[in-house]
Amino acid sequence: MATYLYKLGRFAFRRRHFVALLWVALLTLAGVGAASAPPAGNSSFSIPGTEAQRAFDLLEQRFPGMSADGATARVVFKAPEGQKMTDAGNKAAVEKTVKELGSGSEVASVADPYTGKAVSRDGAIAYASVKYKVSGMELEDSSRDALKESAGHARDAGLTVEIGGDALTTAPETGSSEVIGIAIAAVVLVITFGSLIAAGLPLLTAIIGVGIGVSAITALATPLDLGSTTSTLATMIGLAVGIDYALFIVSRYRAELAEGRDREEAAGRAVGTAGSAVVFAGLTVVIALVGLSVVNIPMLTKMGVAAAGTVAIAVLIALTMIPALLGYAGRTVKPAGEKSKLLGGGRAAKKAGRPNMGTRWASFVVRRPVTVLLLGVVGLGAAAVPAASLELGLPDDGSQPVSTTQRRAYDLLSDGFGPGFNGPLMVVVDAKGSADKKAAFAKVGDEITGLKDVVTVTPPAPNKAGDTAIITVVPKSQPSSATTEDLVHAIRGKSASIASATDAKLLVTGATAMNIDVSQKLNDALLPYLALVVGLAFLLLIVVFRSILVPLKAALGFLLSVLAALGAVVAVFQWGWLSGLMNVEQTGPVMSMMPIFMVGVVFGLAMDYEVFLVTRMREAYVHGENPGQAVVTGFRYSARVVTAAAVIMIAVFSGFIGSSEAMIKMIGFGLAIAVFFDAFIVRMAVVPAVLALLGRRAWWLPAWLDRALPNVDVEGEGLRTDSDPDGDRELVSA
Repeated sequence: MATYLYKLGRFAFRRRHFVALLWVALLTLAGVGAASAPPAGNSSFSIPGTEAQRAFDLLEQRFPGMSADGATARVVFKAPEGQKMTDAGNKAAVEKTVKELGSGSEVASVADPYTGKAVSRDGAIAYASVKYKVSGMELEDSSRDALKESAGHARDAGLTVEIGGDALTTAPETGSSEVIGIAIAAVVLVITFGSLIAAGLPLLTAIIGVGIGVSAITALATPLDLGSTTSTLATMIGLAVGIDYALFIVSRYRAELAEGRDREEAAGRAVGTAGSAVVFAGLTVVIALVGLSVVNIPMLTKMGVAAAGTVAIAVLIALTMIPALLGYAGRTVKPAGEKSKLLGGGRAAKKAGRPNMGTRWASFVVRRPVTVLLLGVVGLGAAAVPAASLELGLPDDGSQPVSTTQRRAYDLLSDGFGPGFNGPLMVVVDAKGSADKKAAFAKVGDEITGLKDVVTVTPPAPNKAGDTAIITVVPKSQPSSATTEDLVHAIRGKSASIASATDAKLLVTGATAMNIDVSQKLNDALLPYLALVVGLAFLLLIVVFRSILVPLKAALGFLLSVLAALGAVVAVFQWGWLSGLMNVEQTGPVMSMMPIFMVGVVFGLAMDYEVFLVTRMREAYVHGENPGQAVVTGFRYSARVVTAAAVIMIAVFSGFIGSSEAMIKMIGFGLAIAVFFDAFIVRMAVVPAVLALLGRRAWWLPAWLDRALPNVDVEGEGLRTDSDPDGDRELVSA
């Protein structure tokens, strides 16, 4: 592989006009496709294999036109102090608002508070329920705007009006976060390279790669039902890896220049060596992201595949466009150690023999491997302790900041009708096979009424055929509580006895039940997903490193960093530690998608650092250095660049901590702290300590497996044995 990539790098350097024109053409084509595509709506949302989804599907069949999984909104009214919602003026304002709410094209129905008994006992609070024909993910912005305008008219009449429900669900804005990440990345790159031109190359190629990827997603949004939220993960990951992959190749190019090679040869060797690491690092990220499909949640699968496509583009751009741009840059990109005139006064490289910080650190670790290993493992273990108390759930309006209308509506409903009113359960009774359908409906209602934590059980509401009924159950506890989850399981636990007594089937659905089912589905999929991703990457790393223990060590180190990161997430978002610093207004269960999401993304990124760092060690080892010296050599050439790459990753992810959305804030913090743990503790401390302790055993591989594995030559051994191709070369100026 190194030889092939070496030729590719030299070709891109020589034919820089062709390569640059090709990528510009692809960016233009993707941009035109995105501009001409219809506006992306929100993708359809379904959770195959869950009881809540089966109930929704049954309702679509038995209650045609009901839109059982359609978005809902609750417009909550509160009378001024000393007044009641039943007063004539207040009642007239509410009825006018209800009329306006029902005029939307996507509105299925609106329930009047006064005919639907939706006024609190003290008369201070009332609410109107709005049902839409489409889900919250598919609702048009015009419908949301009309909902807000109707509420505004009621406020003009003197009422306090707040809106809750999933109808207000929108994709969070993250543009400013991306700008912050890019700005910090630019500063880190300038410090790393000491040159504005060299620092600008990774930024330029990353932006082009993300531009192509996101534009392609936008262009294909309608035919593939990708939706407007699919590009969020693609942008986050594509930007981070795009900068990192280009960073490693530019850094290796400067190192090759420092060894006296001409620029075309340096570009070829940089792509042949660092480019090989980029290919395999990219493959691990792609495996992790595509592997999200095993969860069988369509939205998550689409996000993973879209992000994987953006990563693949980032790899291709790093292998081709970076050497082409290096050809354009010429002598403005200095050999390693030299600074540009603008930033360093044209300072020459430091004299040989003065060890850099990476060399000094690696030498210390090699001398004290046991101490460093124990400190690293114990520290990560302590950080992971809170993960034992991990509680999973999905965010609802109760987790929103108190400044939002959704949270204020949630609190008003809790005050007026009880905490459980914000998460009613919808019990679907399928009595098609029952001899006495009405008796079956009544039996289910009686059974549920006798359960704990139940406030209200509405009378069965049958369909026109009379073979299916809906019973609404209001719990005592709030939707995200463990008590409400226990109630859902208790109702479902009655299914067998109901079927035995009446031949009727019982299903529980609704937003609360759906959240519970999604959490369980994600929890059940975590171990299979972990086995698939780690297993495939383990096999891939065996091919890369031609070792058994090095990939095993990489996988175990990753598990340490992920557990430590989950512990930090629990401490901040569930326990409330440092919640003020992180602006976490409401603690509660960790988002159920977080563990599997973190495993997928962090594993791919962690293997990036493993491949870039350890391939340099492997390269030194196969070229004759002893194991300890190979560790030091790997750090001499890679530690600075890996550190810069990790800081860039952390900067990109940390920018999302400032989001007002609790989910985005949690993802940003979780990924940032995971990269910190993995890069600076696992890869920079635990990895060299383990390799120093293992010595030559680290690179052991059974002879039969050595013969069976393909030789991908990530270390570039073939480049040392091959004679340099003939041709004119631009010499590096002395």
